[in-house]
Amino acid sequence: MRVQEILESFSKFPVASFEKIAPGSSLILSPHPDDESLGCAGFIATAIKQGCPPVVVIVSDGSASHPGSHLWPPERLASCRQEESRNAANALGLPSDHLFFSGLQDSAVPTAGVIFEQTVRHILELAAQYHCQNILVPWRHDPHCDHEAVWIMGQRIKALRPDLRILAYPVWGLTLPPEKEIEEQMPAGWRLNVEASLPKKRRAIEAHLSQRGLVVKDDPNGFVLPEHLLEKMLQPYEIFIAS
Repeated sequence: MRVQEILESFSKFPVASFEKIAPGSSLILSPHPDDESLGCAGFIATAIKQGCPPVVVIVSDGSASHPGSHLWPPERLASCRQEESRNAANALGLPSDHLFFSGLQDSAVPTAGVIFEQTVRHILELAAQYHCQNILVPWRHDPHCDHEAVWIMGQRIKALRPDLRILAYPVWGLTLPPEKEIEEQMPAGWRLNVEASLPKKRRAIEAHLSQRGLVVKDDPNGFVLPEHLLEKMLQPYEIFIAS
C-alpha cells in the first residue's frame, strides 16, 4: 500500500474522546528523548488534565544525534538530552516520578535478546506499579531502527499481557515519501483533538534545545529537527493507531 493512502486514512480517523482512545492510565514508550514531545505531548497534557498522568519511558539515551562533536561526547550529550526531557515533561505538567529513562544505546535498541527482555520486563513492572491499561509505542513504519525496535517491544508486551491495549503513534512516518510502498493493511484508529494543548506541546518541543541546533556548535552535520516535521507535529490532532 502506498504511504499516501495510509496518510489519507490517518486524516480520516474519527475524532474521539480521550476516554475512548485510552481509558484509564497509560504508559508511553519514546524511542528517543523528544519523541514523547513530538508525537504525544498533547496526549500527555490531556491525560494530566483528566487526572491520570501517564508514565513516560525514554528508551534510548539519545547520544547519537551529534556523532561529529568533540565537545559533546556521547556521555555528555546523553545527560543533556535527559535533562531536556525533564524540562519538556515539566512544561507539560508531568510529575517527575512518572518519567523514566531506560538508557539503551541510541541507534542500537535491541529487537531480541537479554537486554530486550529485561527492558520489556521493566516496562511491565512499571505498568503494573502505575496500574496502566494502555501502552503507546511508535508506529512500526517510522523510518528509524530504534522506533521499529520499540514497536517490537510493544508487540512482545502484547503477547505477554494481552489485556493491555497497544496504541501506536506516528512521528517520522508522517514524513515518508507519498509514493513509497509499505507492507501495511489499511489502519484503524482515532484522532485526539489537542488544539487546547498546542501551546504546551510547543514549549515541550522547544525544551529539546540540542535537537534544535542550539547547544552543539562543533558538528555542522549534526541532527536538527526539520521544519517540515515540526509543522506536521504541531497540528490540532494527534493520531493513535489501533495495534
